[in-house]
Amino acid sequence: MGHQGAGLPPHVLLFPLPVQGHVNPMLKLAELLCLADIHVTVLVSNFSHARLLKHANLQSRLVRYPGFCFRTISDGLPDDHPRAGQRAMEILTSMKTVTGPLFKAMMISNNCLASENRRPVTCIIADGVVLSFAGDFALERGIPLIYFHPASSCFFWASFRIHELIETGEIPLKGNGMDMPVSCVPGMEGFLRRCDLPGFCRVNDIADPYLQLLMAEFKKIPRAQGVIGNTFDDLEGPILSQMRNPCPNLYSIGPLHAHLKARLIEKMNSSTTSSNSFWKEDWSCMTWLESQPSKSVIYVSFGSLTILTRDQLLEFWYGLVNSGQRFLWVIRPDSIASDNEESQIPAELRDNTVERCHMVGWAPQEEVLAHPSVGGFLTHSGWNSTLESITAGVPMICWPYLGDQFINSRFVSEVWRLGLDMKDTCDRIIIETMVRDLMDVRKDEFQQRANQMAKLAKRAIHEGGSSYSNLNHLIDYIKSMIMP
Repeated sequence: MGHQGAGLPPHVLLFPLPVQGHVNPMLKLAELLCLADIHVTVLVSNFSHARLLKHANLQSRLVRYPGFCFRTISDGLPDDHPRAGQRAMEILTSMKTVTGPLFKAMMISNNCLASENRRPVTCIIADGVVLSFAGDFALERGIPLIYFHPASSCFFWASFRIHELIETGEIPLKGNGMDMPVSCVPGMEGFLRRCDLPGFCRVNDIADPYLQLLMAEFKKIPRAQGVIGNTFDDLEGPILSQMRNPCPNLYSIGPLHAHLKARLIEKMNSSTTSSNSFWKEDWSCMTWLESQPSKSVIYVSFGSLTILTRDQLLEFWYGLVNSGQRFLWVIRPDSIASDNEESQIPAELRDNTVERCHMVGWAPQEEVLAHPSVGGFLTHSGWNSTLESITAGVPMICWPYLGDQFINSRFVSEVWRLGLDMKDTCDRIIIETMVRDLMDVRKDEFQQRANQMAKLAKRAIHEGGSSYSNLNHLIDYIKSMIMP
């Protein structure tokens, strides 16, 4: 690239998978890099950008960081595609077939996004799921490549071992010995079961296109110069040690949401972060929480992709009501598998529990979990939610829906002992029992463990901590790419 852009900072292109759970941590990483005086371009889908424009304050981010900008690209799906539930998987194939060629054409025609005030891209940080075409381009053009994994390291490591799982006959596994142990994922012997494997492993045939696609994608990760993980050493240290065999340059810099706040205080004397939400946040729940006793509320949210059937909705409702606990429940407008009136909560149940229940369409989750009235989290076990709960010291009941959530829930319950795993069941009696266990019967046990892990998370992101040091090493590495 010669001397084009000489004297200007490094220019990093960040490219997340266009779903809420991937865009959110990637934008936090973008802010951390901007705080280190690195120019950042975040490439998001047209759909993601439109949602962010509507519900997140993008202008404040652009004002705060002059070196920050967005670029947009098609995700290959029509505007009316739901992009949720099991159909969210369709994003994977559309990105490969449609977005991949568009990305290459964009990068070439725009001279790798160079401009008068910024260099051509000096490093590509691509989402580690299905964006190998960005890696292909980086390798073709001699641009350093780093993969970013917004999911857990335990998910990454189990996914990386899919070939071995097939060779040992532990896939296909859908409905076939789901409680049987899995033996070929180093570091997880003794507690990992077939039902805990990543959601895309739940197939009837190893020729399943999504299984084959993701298996091929994960095998390409070691070709990158580095891998960034949204985790911390005290949480996933044994798994990170396993991952460093194929990926020696591994930067564990999480929890990103808390790390960003800590760096903002350090650099700007402010902990105010920008919203990255695809939905309008209803802050009325914070007012409601103010009127509740300490640690008395269980927060219920199943994330940005989960779609409940009417039967599942009612089982959760009756289980929560019968538990006798206060609860704050997030129900997205598109989260029930019906658009008719029957999909709504029965009026008699809502009326009978009005004093100890509050419902919103979307919530400011970090603030909710940090509120002293919240004592538990009934969650889908998405990685962002899991880390936010860990950092806030809130124990969990896990009801995984897809992807990494199945293995996250196992680690929460059996490895970190931070809660209960309720996967593959949706029964009001079990829900009632687990809510009571978490919020009452075993409350002190879980709260003690949660408090201990929260202290470790906070230690990791401050000076001298593992994530703090790893982020500094990552920044130094990115800056070294432009040195002669």
